[in-house]
Amino acid sequence: MNVGFVSLGCSKNLIDTEIVIGQFKKHNFKIVNEEENADIIVINTCGFIEGAKEEAINTILEMASYKENKCKYLIVMGCLVQRYYEELIKALPEVDLFIKLEEYDKFFEKVEDLIKRGIVNKKVKKSTTKISQIPPMPMFKQEEFLQRTLTTGKNYAYLKIGEGCSNKCTYCAIPYIRGPFVSRKKEDIIEEAKELAKKGIKELIIIAQDTTKYGIDLYGESKLAGILEELSKIEEIKWIRFLYSYPEGITDELIEVVKNNKKIAKYFDIPIQHIANKVLKRMNRKTSKEQIISLIEKIKNKIPDVTLRTTVMVGFPGETKEDFEELYEFVKQTKFDKLGAFMYSKEDKTPAAKLPNQIHGNTKKARYNKIMRLQEQISRNLLENKKSKTNLVLIENISYDNKYYIGRTIENTPDIDGIVYIKNELKNQNMLNKFVECDIIDISDYDLIAKFK
Repeated sequence: MNVGFVSLGCSKNLIDTEIVIGQFKKHNFKIVNEEENADIIVINTCGFIEGAKEEAINTILEMASYKENKCKYLIVMGCLVQRYYEELIKALPEVDLFIKLEEYDKFFEKVEDLIKRGIVNKKVKKSTTKISQIPPMPMFKQEEFLQRTLTTGKNYAYLKIGEGCSNKCTYCAIPYIRGPFVSRKKEDIIEEAKELAKKGIKELIIIAQDTTKYGIDLYGESKLAGILEELSKIEEIKWIRFLYSYPEGITDELIEVVKNNKKIAKYFDIPIQHIANKVLKRMNRKTSKEQIISLIEKIKNKIPDVTLRTTVMVGFPGETKEDFEELYEFVKQTKFDKLGAFMYSKEDKTPAAKLPNQIHGNTKKARYNKIMRLQEQISRNLLENKKSKTNLVLIENISYDNKYYIGRTIENTPDIDGIVYIKNELKNQNMLNKFVECDIIDISDYDLIAKFK
């Protein structure tokens, strides 16, 4: 049978999808890229915020239309299923099988049972589990991580070092969906990284909901710095970066490792969410404005050429005009190299959903637009300083008209940060998947234009 996949949401979700693809391949199913050719369609959903939930439902309905032709089974997995299992079964009879996160350790058994029976039991048992009782979710087995099918191309792969989250920010549903933070064993992570290196992967992107929490549950303290050092010993790996590092978990040891290890990108992704202390407190964030400013100053002093990325939220309940202006001025003064913003989304069962003074949608949108216009200008100004400089670029693609190679510097994370367009003056040479020295000659809002050195 042919199987097609749709993976929504974050890179952590993508790894789950890659593992499931690997399971289907192991059982001799054929993987196809076109939904119209699939006998089975599997959708991995995100349920984090309202926009993601809408996208997931729309995608399910779109894929369900293929059941009128070739598709026999529609399977839906992921965070949306974990969060709204009973409601989805009642609302979407088009779906043949919903698989919750807690059932991932029996994923393929459920698929085989579905195919054997040709139907799925739609009877629903109402959950009585309270949020505070949610246990850690079972992760896929180590051999399943090793057999996953990469979907990110030849150069980079995501490497998940932990599952779940224990931070319990008041706006966030992740702890209630994926349970508390659970670290993978160091030996398992190293083994998977070596397998990825054997496949030709040049860059590892280390991910978890909060990578700085890695190791605390297993070893009694954060071991992020240590695992980065271990991974850098794998000869074939050229670049390593880690994402989602909460400010309270960034230690002096971690900063020193980033500073001194040539393979590790001088890149910190620090989601601060806000800077006004009273907003941070209502968010149940673990750092204050003063601590955030001190951390950023420390990193910049230790690593002058560091790339800083952050995420901020606008429109959190009770955010006053003065709170927003405080955030705006902070962004203006700090000049983050990369910044993402999103509007607060009122999520079921989260403490923030019950807070008074919810912000009107139009106000949230206006604040979001104002922050992003500011960041666009900051980005242009920072990129201007890169003109006439030489950068090492990993070339990953070529434009449709063959006029430009497309690549990234070590300062850019795939799919979220900018890219480099390199004029294709070497018409007869294949530069794909190679590291090349390039001179920056021009810029756009977030991207660089270069020529081969």
